[in-house]
Amino acid sequence: MSQAEDIESVDEDGVIESVSGPVVTATDLDARMNDVVYVGDEGLMGEVIEIEGNLTTIQVYEETSGVGPGEPVENTGEPLAVDLGPGMLDSIYDGVQRPLDVLEEKMGTAFLDRGVDAPGIDLEKKWEFTPEVEEGDTVESGDIVGTVPETVTIDHKVMVPPDYEGGEVTSVESGEFTVEETVVELDSGEEIQMHQEWPVREARPAGDKETPTEPLVTGQRVQDGLFPLAKGGTAAIPGPFGSGKTVTQQQLAKWSDADIVVYIGCGERGNEMTEVIEDFPELPDPQTGNPLMARTCLIANTSNMPVAARESCIYTGITIAEYYRDMGYDVALMADSTSRWAEAMREISSRLEEMPGEEGYPAYLAAALSEFYERAGKFQLINGGEGSISVVGAVSPPGGDFSEPVTQNTLRIVKTFWALDADLAERRHFPSINWNESYSLYKDQLDPWWESNVADDWAETRQWAVDVLDEEDELQEIVQLVGKDALPEDQQLTMEVARYIREAWLQQNALHDVDTYCEPEKTYRMLEAIKTFNDEAFEALEAGVPVEEITDVDAIPRLNRMGTAEEWDEFIDEIESDLKDQIRALY
Repeated sequence: MSQAEDIESVDEDGVIESVSGPVVTATDLDARMNDVVYVGDEGLMGEVIEIEGNLTTIQVYEETSGVGPGEPVENTGEPLAVDLGPGMLDSIYDGVQRPLDVLEEKMGTAFLDRGVDAPGIDLEKKWEFTPEVEEGDTVESGDIVGTVPETVTIDHKVMVPPDYEGGEVTSVESGEFTVEETVVELDSGEEIQMHQEWPVREARPAGDKETPTEPLVTGQRVQDGLFPLAKGGTAAIPGPFGSGKTVTQQQLAKWSDADIVVYIGCGERGNEMTEVIEDFPELPDPQTGNPLMARTCLIANTSNMPVAARESCIYTGITIAEYYRDMGYDVALMADSTSRWAEAMREISSRLEEMPGEEGYPAYLAAALSEFYERAGKFQLINGGEGSISVVGAVSPPGGDFSEPVTQNTLRIVKTFWALDADLAERRHFPSINWNESYSLYKDQLDPWWESNVADDWAETRQWAVDVLDEEDELQEIVQLVGKDALPEDQQLTMEVARYIREAWLQQNALHDVDTYCEPEKTYRMLEAIKTFNDEAFEALEAGVPVEEITDVDAIPRLNRMGTAEEWDEFIDEIESDLKDQIRALY
């Protein structure tokens, strides 16, 4: 895309006929579908979304107030594309990849003028390029020809663009270059720079999609322990207002063991995005100790920004994620929230007077969601390596109604479902993921990894916890009718064990320095300690010890402190030892 200041050099191709919010119609415009155009005297960026005879419909990515019929529309002849190259990490973009810090510097204010543009990466900055090929080597599409230290954490791998034929290397340079300078020349005449462009609505080519067998370790017990997500998997977090969607996604972005994080704030409130922008530069990366922003790219398209740009920001984010996937990295993409994206599609669709589907959403809502989530996966890359994109999409159903179209269509696509519960949030149980409604279809294929890397009996211990929680759910109906004391002693004990699974294990404090992240070994040991309590307590019950005496044991309440204990390994060992000694002393 050319910059807005340069559009005067382009011939006027069309004329505005009508303006309806972000939708503009033009006549006499020679354009193709998805071409980027500049609209009006101010050169507002837009995209062609419909062509009918001599009438071209455009969605404009900026506020259109003051734009009127008769003003020019200028066509670039190119689709909406993103600039790909070193410099994307530790950056903050809007929905069409304009760097917000650069725009602020240009304008001298945080309030941006319309029609202002800037390239997605710095075209003037020099980067230290280290080649990985020599003259005479043969390279193909997708092959890595060199590396650049993009941040203290990530080495940027310079690749042969996917649309190049490849050939024999005739010239290769090393040293400092801008992204537009040629670093490798091929005998086919093709020149390779550090800069690429790729249309956002077209998936970058990859090899075969593989079955993921490694989990995305999140550091959140309820997700790792009960409902794991695979690297290359898809997940949805639906929940009503105030249930913790944004904080949950921010926790995943902060602590998941992905190499790269792409965080898309799609139509959410500005204060939530501000929290991300302020927190991430200050947080150390748990994997490297370097700043977390060194492996993060933020796309901030908040609710006060134009609605059409909200529709495009999802594609911008997934294209950046695919680029880093092609380097062989594991990428985690957080989209907060896909409901706002769907609402943008609904508004554009209604202004186009298309036939509405359920609740006014466009009839192609399911297809658009599928197209987005299908770009996730673990891939055998065309250069022979492996890379993955894990996508976590937040959903904001109005009134917490999971039967609404966006939630239901998302559920048909994703394989992990983390259902947030307003009742749990009101009880200050966070993460407020409802263990009775949530599920993961990755459990079976990920169990071998957990058993090999954490504990042999991982699957059995997890299933025990699920069974106890299920039994508690069934007993709750009886308790509400006749009270807990009316239950048989073994069922009273089950309720007590379930309480500790909920409060000591599933509950986690995102604001506590220790409890905010829980490694897999700690997740397992904490649940194992609760199971030790369960086993010892039921043995005592069978020996005739009353349930009141068992639950009065001093060591039991200390289970609630496992999550915040700094020396957790020793602390859990001590609790297990005390539980056995104190309970066995009762009989």
